[in-house]
Amino acid sequence: MIAVAAAGIGTGVLFVVSLIAYLRRRTTQFLLITIAVGALWTRSIVGAGTLFGYVSMPIHHFVEHSLDFLIAGIVLYAVYAHAPGTFDQDGS
Repeated sequence: MIAVAAAGIGTGVLFVVSLIAYLRRRTTQFLLITIAVGALWTRSIVGAGTLFGYVSMPIHHFVEHSLDFLIAGIVLYAVYAHAPGTFDQDGS
């Protein structure tokens, strides 16, 4: 239970930091990272819900694996779309 609480608090703090960074920069790349970190925080919340009996194990697995896929996709897109030498924002 302590590990779940620590994960929830830690990812919650990271989400707030990423949200502040996005609000300061207001770029798509920062928005994508904020969404990915928010999904990590959601995983912690789902884990706590499972621990306390609010979320069943099948739903837990479906949601957490779906969030894993979402996080990986968002991070890979953020890296690919904003890496030097890939493509410009104006489509050229």
